[in-house]
Amino acid sequence: MRRTIPLFCIGFLALSSSGLPTLAFAQNNQPRNLILFVPDGLRALKVTPETAPAMAALRDKGVNFKNPHSLFPTFTMANASGMSTGHYLGDTGTFSNSIYTGHPVTSVPSQMGTVVPFIEHDQILGEVDKEFNGDYLNEETLLKAAREAGFSTAAIGKVGPTFLFDHTERTGTKTITIDDQTGAVEKDGKLIGIPLSDEMKAALAAASLPAATPGRGDNGKAGDAKTPGTVAANVKQQEYLADVASKVVLPMFKARNKPFVLVFWSRDPDGTQHNQGDSLNSVTPGINGPTSLAAIRNADNNLAQLRKALDDLGLTASTNIIVSADHGFSTISKESKTSPTVKNTYPDTPAGFLPLGFLALDLSKTLDLPLFDPNDKNAAVGANAYPKAGNGLLGKNPLKPDLVVATNGGSDLIYLPNGDRKLAGRTVKVLLEQDYVSGIFVEDSLGRFPGTLPLSLLSLKGKAVTPHPAIVVNFRSYSTGCDEPTLCSVEIADTVLRQGQGMHGSFSRGDTMNFMAAIGPDFKAGFVNELPVSNADVGITAAKLLGLNRKANGSLIGRVMTEAMPNGVTPKGFTGTISGAPAANGLRTVLQFQRVLNQRYFDVAGFPGRTVGLPEAVKTAGAK
Repeated sequence: MRRTIPLFCIGFLALSSSGLPTLAFAQNNQPRNLILFVPDGLRALKVTPETAPAMAALRDKGVNFKNPHSLFPTFTMANASGMSTGHYLGDTGTFSNSIYTGHPVTSVPSQMGTVVPFIEHDQILGEVDKEFNGDYLNEETLLKAAREAGFSTAAIGKVGPTFLFDHTERTGTKTITIDDQTGAVEKDGKLIGIPLSDEMKAALAAASLPAATPGRGDNGKAGDAKTPGTVAANVKQQEYLADVASKVVLPMFKARNKPFVLVFWSRDPDGTQHNQGDSLNSVTPGINGPTSLAAIRNADNNLAQLRKALDDLGLTASTNIIVSADHGFSTISKESKTSPTVKNTYPDTPAGFLPLGFLALDLSKTLDLPLFDPNDKNAAVGANAYPKAGNGLLGKNPLKPDLVVATNGGSDLIYLPNGDRKLAGRTVKVLLEQDYVSGIFVEDSLGRFPGTLPLSLLSLKGKAVTPHPAIVVNFRSYSTGCDEPTLCSVEIADTVLRQGQGMHGSFSRGDTMNFMAAIGPDFKAGFVNELPVSNADVGITAAKLLGLNRKANGSLIGRVMTEAMPNGVTPKGFTGTISGAPAANGLRTVLQFQRVLNQRYFDVAGFPGRTVGLPEAVKTAGAK
């Protein structure tokens, strides 16, 4: 059975005839402008007047979304799909940053024809679109709907999530897209990124700005097992992107004299927290060192520059700003006592540490299935070697694998292309034996397995046109002992990055607790919102503020955050816990969530005692 307990109850929610929430305030005849600012990987409680004065001021003067939620798996592209469509991942099919598509990627030579592409790339997104009827998200995105409704639109920032907001528009003439790949060309002269329109080229030249985005420089250096990573924030690249937004795009939009939507996706603090060199092979200070703090301030400076530009242009009174990080962050651990891999030696891997691709390696060994590397022309993975990107094809024939591992970080995806229930059961049994696992979710149609919960509970089963994962594996997390566990969370991570660097993707509260705030004419001032909200809510609320009506294919949709509006009503909220049946060794996957109307917000999940935010003793109700 399921059980929910009232969390708070204030007011009611008005419903339209379709059953969808309606705003209680009057819509303006002239639509407002909207800026969506995404400080990638920013933890909610890391924002203070000292660390991030611009974001703290926006939060305190506008709406403080005190109960925020990243979508799980807590990865960038997954949450970008939620923000850009307002749908959960079961509809968007963007289950992580690396997904199994079943089709070899040929547009990018470095991918070597992989069927498990890393999709933070403009050309790869275009190829995946072609493979799935021209639009792999299968839901209309925010910027596409906005430009078709007459808004000026632009997406500026980190490659991958930036383009996702209008990923079927590849001309650069309808939506301005500027990211890491803008102006970059391959050896044969082929343009890598989305082209610039003649209007944008001229405007950049007039502002004395180059038509190509600068690289990350030292910030892009991740180091290795013996060499620390970067000690510099991504200042140069983001200064350019912020200059483009504030000195070119916003003045251009004002001159057009019509409403606009601007998405600005700041790579920091995420990129710096991943690569930081303050903590090589040590979990302290981890992502709380000086380099990560500089990255938070870097993103904060970008937001401050955009807000000043709005003031200077006289656009503040007509512009809503939503700030929403895609996910939280944790420090990486590579330690395990049960994994067969820690007994072997691997290139560039300290003795006793988990190598890149440890999940694929462990499953290959324990299931007695040959392992092939989809990122190395399907070559067999030899002894004391690991797959180049951690991904694995398991089975006798790599062209027809029995099991596929998509490596991502704090959680991994497992696909069973043949839908083999027996193999699913064997896989679950192996996972339950590993100390680095904390929580297992299995595709409903494969059956129920002790120790697990069904994928449908997480809104991961919907209308997605990309292959659905059969099993999602959450990795163990723990706190190093600070007063606020979400600020010192550590997680096992399947990644090329090192112990002590940064990662996300897990189901810990350290990763699900992203920073969220808003300010503007259609938001309350000085309001602390106690109700749970998510990145899917950001997408649907943004569309509602803009007056956009989009036809949905799937039904896994966020809710409009009416309680944050000046005359909006406040719905009821509840908390709940669901547990799977215990496995033979006593392990069971537990999910703690909140609910508003029919929306579930996922706080934390895993094995009790193995996930930050999930206590060792949890009172639960069974799943059905």
